[in-house]
Amino acid sequence: MADKDRPGDDVPGDDELLADAAAGDDANEDADAPVTRGGGTAVAERAQDDDAKAKKERKRAGVFGRIGGFFREVISELRKVIWPTRKELLTYTAVVIAFVTVMTAIVAVLDYGFGKGILWALGGKS
Repeated sequence: MADKDRPGDDVPGDDELLADAAAGDDANEDADAPVTRGGGTAVAERAQDDDAKAKKERKRAGVFGRIGGFFREVISELRKVIWPTRKELLTYTAVVIAFVTVMTAIVAVLDYGFGKGILWALGGKS
């Protein structure tokens, strides 16, 4: 059990950090370096700054600016869509039609059977 990797095992210890600092390694002081673990307050502050900027831009934009922004976002999302080929589309359509037909037949048979059963149980005409 002790041989398994646990979260945090790959984090350098105090001795390694002190050795890096003594060697003059300034890579940890880079403000724009992406944070890969933990998040921290610096990341949260940057996220809040980005949110504040976005809110200011939304407040400045008028009704037409917001509508235009909406359509720009819709277009950018539609460009990310992986559209099916014609063959895939026809296959998927056939599968859906077959499934709906089978389910409709099952429901129709059950409806007919339950209807006849209820009429028989209550003494109605069959």
